[in-house]
Amino acid sequence: MNNIKNISSLGSTADLLKGKTAIKSTGGEAFAQQLKSALNEVNEIQEEKEVAVADLATGQVKDLHQAAIAIGKAELNMKLMLEIRNKALNAYKELGRTQL
Repeated sequence: MNNIKNISSLGSTADLLKGKTAIKSTGGEAFAQQLKSALNEVNEIQEEKEVAVADLATGQVKDLHQAAIAIGKAELNMKLMLEIRNKALNAYKELGRTQL
């Protein structure tokens, strides 16, 4: 019985929709900022990989294990970013097919 009282104290549907609208207006900007941050991070990891590969090629590598980790990390991050891109493109295409 106490659970029902707690649920009813959450507020009205109108209050919830107002909150959702506020989230929507800033959500796009927050998502764009998160995406930009993730892309920058992937770029930094790719640059670290390039340095590790160059060190391997020239024989200047200090720790082979760390170079292998940097290469694996860059590969995994790139695969993740490609999957995110593919999901975003599929969602965009699905929205295009949606009839209003």
